[in-house]
Amino acid sequence: MSDDYLRKPFSLAPSPAVDDTQTTATTYTPAASTFSSAPVSPYLNYDSRFLQQAQPEFIFPEGANKQRGRFELAFSQIGTSVMIGGGIGGLAGVYNGIKVTNALNQTGKLRRTQLINHVMKQGSGTANTLGTLAVLYSACGVLLQYVRDQDDNINTIIAGSATGLLYKSTAGLRKCALGGAIGLGISSLYCLYLLAQESNNTNSNPKFL
Repeated sequence: MSDDYLRKPFSLAPSPAVDDTQTTATTYTPAASTFSSAPVSPYLNYDSRFLQQAQPEFIFPEGANKQRGRFELAFSQIGTSVMIGGGIGGLAGVYNGIKVTNALNQTGKLRRTQLINHVMKQGSGTANTLGTLAVLYSACGVLLQYVRDQDDNINTIIAGSATGLLYKSTAGLRKCALGGAIGLGISSLYCLYLLAQESNNTNSNPKFL
């Protein structure tokens, strides 16, 4: 095999010459014009323009879901909840620290130390709270998806209600029921939002959290 053959990819043969006496109203279109102008690789001994261009970007195994499940989403949800809780708690700590230090007329290093203490204490507390809620919700959602073998709005509502019940389970029956009611309300509102989005765009698949 010669080097010229390797360097030059396979190309379409030119259209045959047609005698002027046989040319009638029929118009011949060059075959090369029907293919896309994709670049041809010099390392292939065939013309890559023959390959179909309209192919799926990703190949999924048979029966696989095209979106991430609750277990895959749980890690990002927990981490995001912890970071959001830390940010909210840190801002609240700054506000409370400034308020307390102004009331006590503290200045200098003492004021700075008190501000840092308020930020660290309230930031870590809020981060732990939201992180715990995210862990409970994700665990309930993954368990429901495994038991019911499907992921829908019912799993979201049950997981939200169970999260509120478990989080307030040690605070008495009344607060436990209140936590479950809050979880049920938040999850129901989220499901209504998903249904509204699905009705607006019927072609997209909703991603349950």
